[in-house]
Amino acid sequence: MKYEWRKSEKDIYLPKEVSVLDLPTYSYITISGKGNPNEQEFSDRISTLYPVAYNLRMALKKGVYTEPFEYTVYPLEGVWTTSDGSRDEYLNKDALVYKIMIRQPDQVTKEMFEESINDVKSKKDLALIDDIKFEQISDGKVIEILHKGPFETEIESFKIMEDFMEQNNLTRNNIMEKYAHREIYLSDFRKVDRSKLKTTLRYSLN
Repeated sequence: MKYEWRKSEKDIYLPKEVSVLDLPTYSYITISGKGNPNEQEFSDRISTLYPVAYNLRMALKKGVYTEPFEYTVYPLEGVWTTSDGSRDEYLNKDALVYKIMIRQPDQVTKEMFEESINDVKSKKDLALIDDIKFEQISDGKVIEILHKGPFETEIESFKIMEDFMEQNNLTRNNIMEKYAHREIYLSDFRKVDRSKLKTTLRYSLN
């Protein structure tokens, strides 16, 4: 049976309300960058991640490394901060610093990732493919909310989370990166109307 994260992990990816979770360590393929996400460099990084993600998915489906395992590729995620401290309505998009990533099933190992990179290289000419990394990332205790609508209105959802934290004596743990947050893109923002976008927003907590 095909593993569907939208059905099996609703509490993580599709919160119905402001939620506090304690998340384990997950494996990701990642690529980092900086600057305005509306520029070509950001699109190029997305276009480099997906061939590797789908290559790994196909290898697992065929049972190349383990028992056959079929699954839906996890959504694109991004951890964002700024190099100048700007945020919200004063956000300087040119100062954005980000790491975008796609979570991998537990079956995927670093060795499998390296083989996949070599396989993709043999088939596609991707200038940034050597910038992709295989990482274990622990978010730990988090607060999250499902934001509906364009990215420009995320400030409204962040405010709801911040009010919830104040009311429940919760504090963020990324003091040195005050404005860092995670976004999980449940819609393909390259294809879906901006008013219909769904994005899970997340802060890490102490």
